[in-house]
Amino acid sequence: MTALRPLASSPARFSAPVGNILQIRPRVRTAILLPSGCRFSAAHPNSMETVVRTLAAPLADQDVRIFCCEGAEDHGLPGVEALPSRGPERLRLLADRLRTFRPEVIEHHQQVRQAVAIRALVPQAAHLLYRHNALKAPRHWIDRWRYQNRYAAMDGFIFVSEAERAAFARAFPELADRARSAPNPIDATAWLAPPEQKQPLVAFAGRAMPEKGVDVLCAALPAVLDRHPDWRAVLMLNDWDQHAGWAAPHVAALGRYGSRVTVLKSAPLAEVRRQMRLAAIALTPSTWAEPFGLTAVEAHAAGAALISSGRGGLREASGPHALYVDEVTPGSLARAMEHLIRHPLERIELARAAQAYVLETHSPVERANGLLRIRQAAALARRRRGAGEEKSPTRTPGWKVR
Repeated sequence: MTALRPLASSPARFSAPVGNILQIRPRVRTAILLPSGCRFSAAHPNSMETVVRTLAAPLADQDVRIFCCEGAEDHGLPGVEALPSRGPERLRLLADRLRTFRPEVIEHHQQVRQAVAIRALVPQAAHLLYRHNALKAPRHWIDRWRYQNRYAAMDGFIFVSEAERAAFARAFPELADRARSAPNPIDATAWLAPPEQKQPLVAFAGRAMPEKGVDVLCAALPAVLDRHPDWRAVLMLNDWDQHAGWAAPHVAALGRYGSRVTVLKSAPLAEVRRQMRLAAIALTPSTWAEPFGLTAVEAHAAGAALISSGRGGLREASGPHALYVDEVTPGSLARAMEHLIRHPLERIELARAAQAYVLETHSPVERANGLLRIRQAAALARRRRGAGEEKSPTRTPGWKVR
């Protein structure tokens, strides 16, 4: 691994050894702004918080401050500041805290309007909009004008897959050179289980909403469960309270199987891990273009053979190591599950190859190094632009990873 060269004005410090090489890399003072409602709880994280937490350890040598909302006492990391979730004082208080911290880079996770407001209040930093799902595509010229004005305030954009970065570039070609991809990492340690030692269990983990294909999976399972009475299923449905009205009727249709179908509603992450480590087969039957597919990566790490729709970033998450279905229908999912049940050696080999792929490709160190390069480039471009603005205040923002 090539050591990164320190930027001229950034103090360098030693990072952890890699092999026999002790790397020296610059610190980039970075503020991470989680959206309103994110408490950064270790016990009940959302997928965005999981990504931020997983990247924290490999970047422990960096000067980072995480701003989240009040309500959790189990952050478990240094440099975490909690603010009120809402209210007229939130924005002012956040800006005051940022001015005290004096970051080189402010990483805005998800919320565009808050990012634009903070950009105006703290203009000295480089502002990166880090999106864990797609930005809205313009429907007409008014949308395009409004979105373009908002997005133009950002110095750069980070997307969790190349698919999302490319979609943004197509929608906003004028801003394409500011967009980068930083795929999600996974700390696989707590997920790992031998693919050869699995229970006859089919697992799904995801939000209880139509886009995740929950209804299609519920319609597909009876054919499999009726044909294979020794097999069971577990549905781990997040955000149940928000989507129960839609999801409950689909889940209720599986009630006739009794204890053979377990439904966990907004279960803690530890329980999701435990169930996935038991499962021989997992599914990500999303009917929309997933930004990345962290649940797919988690299933791979846990040693489950994965059936995937391959939509959006799901193919980047799994590479060639999933059984992809061309269409998300009850029939296609049932046939895919049937194939893996009837071919156990193929199922184990698929799971084993996927697990190795995830450990190499989606490792926290690999992904953190990529994100650090983006932060470094943004900080350097901001310093250069600041120097240029003293001579020409109208200089247009822009940055590139070198």
